[in-house]
Amino acid sequence: MRKIAKAIGVAFSMYSKIPMPHFVWASEDMRYHLLFFPWIGAVIGGLEIAWYHLAGYLGVGKILSVALAVFLPLFVTGGFHMDGFMDTKDALSSYQGKEKKLEILKDPHIGAFAVIHLLSYLLLALGFASVIEGTKAVVAVSAAFFLSRCLSGLSVIHFPGAKKEGSLYTEADTSGAKVVSIGLVIQMLLVVTALFIYSGMNGILVTAACLLMFLYYYLMSRRQFGGITGDLAGYFVCMAELWSVIVVGIYLVLK
Repeated sequence: MRKIAKAIGVAFSMYSKIPMPHFVWASEDMRYHLLFFPWIGAVIGGLEIAWYHLAGYLGVGKILSVALAVFLPLFVTGGFHMDGFMDTKDALSSYQGKEKKLEILKDPHIGAFAVIHLLSYLLLALGFASVIEGTKAVVAVSAAFFLSRCLSGLSVIHFPGAKKEGSLYTEADTSGAKVVSIGLVIQMLLVVTALFIYSGMNGILVTAACLLMFLYYYLMSRRQFGGITGDLAGYFVCMAELWSVIVVGIYLVLK
């Protein structure tokens, strides 16, 4: 139980701003932390569902309601994944070779393209989130926070790395690959099954969006960077969540 508690503490300390008890990490403590990475998504998804019902109960205006819903993931994670999204967009927009793109990922400064894509991301998220109505649709979109992290965790273990250094390399090197992989797949299958049963087409669309983005993430990272990095993993999480909102939003508009 102590190892599990430490693994949870490592996961939440690394990938969220949720306060955790302080302790000195060892390699062993990181061995299974990716198993609990999706739980941060579960917290975000739970907050989104709770806010949807609370906003409806209080009669909060649509703009404020949607704005806070888009803000919640950034608040919980401290923008951890969005930072990777912005760095990746800067690198991709450079149209340079692989080595130069990897240098751009490490550059602490942000470029104009990162800002442009951040604003585009937020506008799309706000726009499509504004048409999400009904508990089944909200639950489906909220599940994307969990599913994206299950897939991201699997990518850290199984996708080729672009470099033999950095936090992502350390995570992959210290993880209990077999146990973590099985655990992530089981968690994902349980959530997907529950989604299909409860949310129907909404759940199918969210699952498809996450899986298709996962395939694109694999192909793009190999072609553009020679493998994945921590920034690219963050990019994937953000894009999987955005496309989940988009596809459900389109479905509800056309329904």
